Amino acid sequence: MKPLPVNECFHTWQGEGVHLGKSAYFIRLQGCPVKCPWCDSAGTWHPDWKPQDLQKVSPQTLAQQAKDSHCEIVVITGGEPTIHDLTDLTTELSNHNLPVHLETCGGFPLKGHFDWITLSPKWWQLPLDENLQLAHELKIIVEDTDSITKWTEELKDRHHCQHIWLHPEWSQVQNPQVLESISNWVKTHGPPYRAGYQLHKVYNVDQLDPNSRPNIPLGGVS
Repeated sequence: MKPLPVNECFHTWQGEGVHLGKSAYFIRLQGCPVKCPWCDSAGTWHPDWKPQDLQKVSPQTLAQQAKDSHCEIVVITGGEPTIHDLTDLTTELSNHNLPVHLETCGGFPLKGHFDWITLSPKWWQLPLDENLQLAHELKIIVEDTDSITKWTEELKDRHHCQHIWLHPEWSQVQNPQVLESISNWVKTHGPPYRAGYQLHKVYNVDQLDPNSRPNIPLGGVS
């Protein structure tokens, strides 16, 4: 089995979406060609913050580490994890009866088996229709007051998600206009739209695991 470039692995809980609050083992893979200007995990791709101790780890080892954590779910994230073939990793995780969750922009073909797919579309690499059809939830990053309208028009009739989360981009979490745009949209439109937040950052829970790297956000404080 081909080893994967791993930025970090740590035990935390899921801070977003439908599975909020569940004990989660995060496998953050290195590499991302999308390079969002407000990325909150820039250490996975930015040349100024590339880890000096980057390791390639076998799917068997990653799956065993996840099992040993006694987590409820395993989240494969990045960077953009789908630039890698995740077939072996997801097979090993499934062999340990671990639910496999994926966080992706949806812009690249998926290789592997996933029990839950969170798709967060990005303008710099628009999601493929096939991935939108597979997604269980969408996470829209609200950068400004026009973001929700633009994404609603872009994604119209391309998915069947029952949950569309509206997350303020982290540098905008104290911008009253951005927050009001989310609140008004949810109150006006109702389902499938839901107001979202990165609650794990409020708790600082990721950093409680010594294996978690310091957060490197481009768009604001972590």
